Amino acid sequence: MEVLAEEKISAGEEKFETIRRKAGLFLAPLGFALTWWWTSGFLSPEASKLSGVLALMVLFWVTESIPLPVTAVLGAVLNIVLGVASPKTVLAPFADPIIFLFIGGFMLSRAMLSHGLDKRIALAVLSIPGVSKNPNRILLALGLVITPISMWVSNTATVAIFLPIALGILGSIMGDLPLRKQPYATGMMLMLAYGTSISGITTPVASPPNLIAIGQLEKLANIEIGFLTWMLICVPIFAAMFFALWIYLCHTHPSGQEVTQRSGDLATYLAKQRQALGKWSRGEISTAIAFSVAVVLWLWPGFANLLLGSNDPRVRFLNDHFPEAIVGLLAACLLFFLPGKDGKKALTWQEAERIDWGIILLFGGGLSLGSLMFSTGVAEAMGKAAAAMLGPDVGLWGLTALAIGAGILLSETTSNTSSATMLCPVVIALSDAMGVSPVAPTIGACLGASMGFMLPVSTPPNAIVYGSGLVPLKAMLRAGIVIDLIGWIIIWAGLRIICPMLGYA
Repeated sequence: MEVLAEEKISAGEEKFETIRRKAGLFLAPLGFALTWWWTSGFLSPEASKLSGVLALMVLFWVTESIPLPVTAVLGAVLNIVLGVASPKTVLAPFADPIIFLFIGGFMLSRAMLSHGLDKRIALAVLSIPGVSKNPNRILLALGLVITPISMWVSNTATVAIFLPIALGILGSIMGDLPLRKQPYATGMMLMLAYGTSISGITTPVASPPNLIAIGQLEKLANIEIGFLTWMLICVPIFAAMFFALWIYLCHTHPSGQEVTQRSGDLATYLAKQRQALGKWSRGEISTAIAFSVAVVLWLWPGFANLLLGSNDPRVRFLNDHFPEAIVGLLAACLLFFLPGKDGKKALTWQEAERIDWGIILLFGGGLSLGSLMFSTGVAEAMGKAAAAMLGPDVGLWGLTALAIGAGILLSETTSNTSSATMLCPVVIALSDAMGVSPVAPTIGACLGASMGFMLPVSTPPNAIVYGSGLVPLKAMLRAGIVIDLIGWIIIWAGLRIICPMLGYA
């Protein structure tokens, strides 16, 4: 197998990133001052100050001059210092129940990574008889095996774990063939990156934008989207996008006859990998138990509601005593009691400390910003201005299409989390101004924010596979444009069909 060295960022790309970050240090304060001055003529003093803070935060998020979580905290600090609202009002969203759902989900995923449960699941699926006989089936199996993992584990961690497995698969079926010259190798890397991003839309805890959309809808529009309801909306959209991606990659990155003839060697490689794992460890069993408890309690209230009705006492008991945030924390706490490896528990605090606390601060800052935008009237003003520009003929589904497109475009240069944080409050306000349901446009903006496929900087999964040296920039651009367009169409069509069926239109 050819040894792959991580490609260095080109001089041009490095220069662009440096200019972008330095520009933010000048543009963000300037945007703050100009926006505050400009809005002071027609907004309340609190709303004008918040508008300036919003401009500063957006520019810092886009340019990444300072870390994204620091920007979120800085926004909260400025809103208190400038008198936009009281400390209790500004900081309360940092302790929103959805924050604790995030924490519980992160701890579960950390335990899965620590004990290698994800790798065992992956090798089991790839070893299904018949998969290794055909390169297209191998590509499909790889995509399907990363799906259940990235439904619960971060996209970045999923790709980092499966990249060595994918390279091992390529090495076992290609032998001495130069991987850099094989379109199939590029296709497998793109499946790894794009597949994790697409499957990240399937559950509320799979990706930060999902919980941002759910949190903003509940906080700003008083609309609750449960765990099961989210899956009913997004799993069909994921399935359509996934198979469209697989068909596209099979046609544009074919394996060729020589690779097809060698694919039978994969079974031997997978058998050795599974043998090396050995028997299930205590930590894997404990993690699987805690994970199963979480999934059952996350999904069961939704099923009970469908079967028994929302007024049934048993359904009300489940909703009151086992809300999703508490279920996540309950499952996480179980990990500290169940046995792990080397006499330790399934999850130690040293491992728990490694979860992404920065994302949690970023999410809290986004909730705080969205709440203040509504309470001060900034969101209403933005919604009315946008509604006037768009005109009365846009309607619910025209707005949904625009929200999806805005999410996709913004996420190509900005993180999906900050994209969703910026878009969701504006879309909800715009929906309110137009007198339409905010559910489809808000979820559309959120799903669009997860579709950054064109550039290595669009998402961490893109950057990781680009660093393998097997994905030329032109290949990522070409594939990314097509999948972005396909995603736009499928997301809109899926929401257009499913939301009215669930009463959200």
